[in-house]
Amino acid sequence: MVPPRLSEILGGLPDLPPIRIVDVGANPEVGAKGPYQLLVDDGCASLVGFEPDPEPFARLEAMRGPRETYLPYAIGDGRRHLMRLCAESGMNSLLAPNFDLLDLLHLHGAWAQVRQVVEVETRRLDDVSEIDAMDYLKIDIQGGELMVFEHASERLRDCLVVHTEVMFVPMYVNQPLFSEQEMALRRFGLQVHRFTEISGHVLKPLLVNGNSHAPLSQVFWADVVFVKDLTRLDRLTPGQLLKLAVILNDVYGSVDVVHLVLSAYDQTMATALAPRFLAFLTQPAPKTV
Repeated sequence: MVPPRLSEILGGLPDLPPIRIVDVGANPEVGAKGPYQLLVDDGCASLVGFEPDPEPFARLEAMRGPRETYLPYAIGDGRRHLMRLCAESGMNSLLAPNFDLLDLLHLHGAWAQVRQVVEVETRRLDDVSEIDAMDYLKIDIQGGELMVFEHASERLRDCLVVHTEVMFVPMYVNQPLFSEQEMALRRFGLQVHRFTEISGHVLKPLLVNGNSHAPLSQVFWADVVFVKDLTRLDRLTPGQLLKLAVILNDVYGSVDVVHLVLSAYDQTMATALAPRFLAFLTQPAPKTV
């Protein structure tokens, strides 16, 4: 259970700078609201999202809030690529589906059928003028994540949190897997913080209590959160520390790490936010009648 907002616990955070969020692959078919949405709704963050498929992009524009900007760009290495538009838009990718694997699963082979191939001009995240900075990156683009990281060195240098989808087996041809994403992000001082979801699927012809989409033994993918190295918090500015604490508390409920980050802030700013936060965490539970 995610605790109350950090600003509520501490009685306000007047020095909190705006949190700049980037969503690469904002397709509402795979999640109409990202994990970060409460930060945008609270007014402490702004969002720039990317979705090159025209139909999902139109849905995003229709639900766009005042602090949200959506752009129809394909993010990658700045070159032209073939985009595979699949029967299920959540399967769209610059990579070809790996039917050797997908056909072992119920439904996935049909979902991955390519209905159209279009040539797209990708943009490097570092070159997108609509982004002035990036504190928090959410990315889910079906195998293209590593390409984005390799061409976003300026943006990732100061990025505090990355929430990415990773694969453990290749659902697309030549898809980079979890280990390759982890090594790439490590070069920017980012380390694994937590897995928010680990997904598997039963293989044909078995079902799990009649469910063809349930996990049994084989793991396929996960959502992983990376954060700046917790042993090097002294390299972050006070504003970055506050933003990191807010993201980790309000979105992920990572209260032990939040306390560590607030302690680093206190050491720099001669404040006492960490003791107040700890007092909230350790207060006795209310008695029930």
